[in-house]
Amino acid sequence: MANVLKEYFQICLSQTVLYCRAISKWLLLASVTGVSCGLLGTLFHIAVEKVTELRALQPWLLFCLPLAGLAIVALYKLLKTEGQGTNDIFDEVHKGGHIPILLLPSIFLGTVLTHLCGGSAGREGAALQMGGTLGFQVGKLCRLDEADLRVATTTGMAAFFTALFGTPLTAVIFAIAVVSVDSFYHAALLPSMVAALEAYGISLLMGVAPTQFHLAAPATDAALLIRCAVLAALCAQLSTVFCGVLHWVEHWLAKRLPCPWIRAAAGGCAVVAMTFLCGSGDYNGAGMEVIAAAVEEGTVRPAAFFWKLIFTAVTLGAGFKGGEVVPSFFVGATFGCLVGPFLGLPAGFSAAVGLVSLFCGASNCPLASIFLAVELFGGTGTLPLALACCVSYVLSGYNGLYSSQRILHSKLKAQYINVHTNHHAAGRDTRPQEPEKTGHSL
Repeated sequence: MANVLKEYFQICLSQTVLYCRAISKWLLLASVTGVSCGLLGTLFHIAVEKVTELRALQPWLLFCLPLAGLAIVALYKLLKTEGQGTNDIFDEVHKGGHIPILLLPSIFLGTVLTHLCGGSAGREGAALQMGGTLGFQVGKLCRLDEADLRVATTTGMAAFFTALFGTPLTAVIFAIAVVSVDSFYHAALLPSMVAALEAYGISLLMGVAPTQFHLAAPATDAALLIRCAVLAALCAQLSTVFCGVLHWVEHWLAKRLPCPWIRAAAGGCAVVAMTFLCGSGDYNGAGMEVIAAAVEEGTVRPAAFFWKLIFTAVTLGAGFKGGEVVPSFFVGATFGCLVGPFLGLPAGFSAAVGLVSLFCGASNCPLASIFLAVELFGGTGTLPLALACCVSYVLSGYNGLYSSQRILHSKLKAQYINVHTNHHAAGRDTRPQEPEKTGHSL
């Protein structure tokens, strides 16, 4: 009996030591990552806001966009980070690798220059890249092994995303789920949440308000749910167009203008010309004020979603830096605001449905999209917005913003497929990958 009790206590002690070591490791990683991402992310947010305000006061800066493109090319060549982007962060999480520390100043300055001179881009691409880089470097300092470095990279992505948008729940779920759809590494939950909350607190202390919209939602009934589902189905198809145009323009420009210097200058000139053609600066920069007007006031220009798509495709395809998520918010909100009233939905609420639906279809992250709806709109209209996310996810196919994203299971049945997003457009093998063998992908 004594030997049994002794063995039992030894097992309990070893388990306790194991859990204490693991939790201490993740808390240390999360603390350092959360503080560093919170500080740098908040500074980045402030920098983008300030240069956006400066551009509004000095419209002539738009004419400097071609020069900004040349400066970005020079910066990436100087720091030897050419070709590095969000897909490389995803690849590190998938299979390990190295993320150069110089990617931090590259994407920081490149995105600030893009916004200063009126390029059409968001900020979250920079958030994923800088956050992933910081998390990776902190993990290396902590001497983590390859598997834990992947968690460290995800933790940095969640923290930096939170510092920019003030949506910690969305950031954590998005950072964990976006790399491999259907593969949710629960080991990353604790460090990602702790780091995100730290970054959120720092951003609040430094005066950055979380991104939120005042939404007036109608009473939820069967008719409302059906109308929202129809609008979400339309947004799902638009999300495939959105992703397809972005990738096609990028590949077309790279083929037609292989020299990055010429491509950046030509793309900058094209954005300047399109701005004067449209007679509006609504499509330059991130366009958060247009999104707010669509959701809160129900007002939108009829072709706003089309022009934002084109502006963003040319900006990012030419080599300017930023992200695709806020432009997807813009396209979804303005499209929903325009189309929703034809379905009998209030314009402002339709904009909210379009925002989360198109983001869900483009990112392939339904849970993160539902959390986004809760945090952006304060829990108003959660049920119809959640339904819209589910419909958009199923009907958007296997397209996505990030070509290194993997979709492990079919969206139409319980079947393992393990394919990259955009595998048709990228010419990838569409057959299921080992170790599991299944039929054709759906």
